[in-house]
Amino acid sequence: MGNWQDDIARLRAARPRHILFLCVSNSARSQMAEALARAMAPAGPRFSSAGSSPRRLHPDAVAVLAEIGVYASGLRAKGLDAVDTASVDAVITLCAEEICPAWLGEATQAHWPLADPATVSDSSARRETFRNVRDELGFRLAALLTAWPATEEPPET
Repeated sequence: MGNWQDDIARLRAARPRHILFLCVSNSARSQMAEALARAMAPAGPRFSSAGSSPRRLHPDAVAVLAEIGVYASGLRAKGLDAVDTASVDAVITLCAEEICPAWLGEATQAHWPLADPATVSDSSARRETFRNVRDELGFRLAALLTAWPATEEPPET
């Protein structure tokens, strides 16, 4: 897999109907990506997140999303068993320093390695790291979703 700009081009060309954001704990990066994508996308595509070893939704993830008017209501940390994996046609892994879960299903795959902000021990530095990850995810998702066509029905594949 190449850099994230190449991944964006491949994802846009594939026009996935269901994008899964995947990491280890499903407590921060993948949750923020799911919430941001839902807030930014036109009608049509579905977004999910999951982790290979889910923990709990990190309160700093909820807080930094709320700072920009994105509310995490309904989000919870979950494993792949809580996702309709049969409908997933694109997977974006977000792990950086840890071993990322592998997606073995058929799907367009992308890897956006972002450091886990939950691992920062200092609370003020951690909140700032959460903001940086949120902003980077927002930047990449904006690039992905710009001019994404709204659809009532998923596109034919």
